[in-house]
Amino acid sequence: MASVRSNFLFFMPARSSRRDRWPQGKCMASGIGTAKIRRPVAVVTGGSEGIGLAIAKRLARKGGMVLIVGRRQEALAQAAAEIAAGAGGSVATLALDITSPRAAEVIERQIEELDGYLELLVNNAGVGQCGAFTESDTDTLEHLIALNVAAVARLMRHFLPGLCARKGGGILNIASLGGYVPGPYQAAYYASKAFVISLSEAVAFEVRHHNVKVAVLSPGPVATRFHARMGAEGALYRWVLPTASADTIARWALWSYQLGLRSLTPGMLNVPLPILLRFLPHRLVIPLVALLLRPRRRETTNA
Repeated sequence: MASVRSNFLFFMPARSSRRDRWPQGKCMASGIGTAKIRRPVAVVTGGSEGIGLAIAKRLARKGGMVLIVGRRQEALAQAAAEIAAGAGGSVATLALDITSPRAAEVIERQIEELDGYLELLVNNAGVGQCGAFTESDTDTLEHLIALNVAAVARLMRHFLPGLCARKGGGILNIASLGGYVPGPYQAAYYASKAFVISLSEAVAFEVRHHNVKVAVLSPGPVATRFHARMGAEGALYRWVLPTASADTIARWALWSYQLGLRSLTPGMLNVPLPILLRFLPHRLVIPLVALLLRPRRRETTNA
């Protein structure tokens, strides 16, 4: 199999250009007497709403194929119709629980059925849990670890060898500003995002010579239903920390990926926070974070 290297052209954070398009280079799969042209495909997990949907819309505007993955077919169909109506491009859906051990293989088969090859994997799906850790539901905790930690690692491990062999494409992981500090009352969620940040930065270094990008975006609060669903809407951080729109986060995410940045915290006020959180004594930071995160009630939410 011969391959042609290709790259996405994404929106810059300050402005966008109608001239930016998806890559024109395509992989050629040859058989006996035939040659099959494959097109680049971007896969977005948790693509039916929130940040995932906003990223899928921006990718679709480039005129290429976007595969959005989620658990609920009805929500996926609604998102696909919204993308097609407003963004153009091509969109496909895949109803799938990505915590399944064979989820990566199912996604890969779907890409093949689309006559495509993976150009970009966006690991956006995640679950949050709010409340005291000692009172947390065990099943919910295990699901959080399966989705936020194991699924991300499994999808990366499955697709990275192919990206490295082709010497192109990459992975964009969506983490959280909370991944830079322990988070009482959202302890497991914060810990899971710390895992995503650490894994992303380490693997980005490992694959740097293969022309493969691995980037992680760590946004602060975003104006989605995520916080309300897990009972954190009344927490103090929802009132004192700036909240960005999902589209703004999507714009920053794709811009940072295109520039080859391994890690980015969007928003001018948020940029210095990872540095401060890493170097300030935990005995000072953790009580403050606890004050910000203390909930009024506990639930769980999927994205």
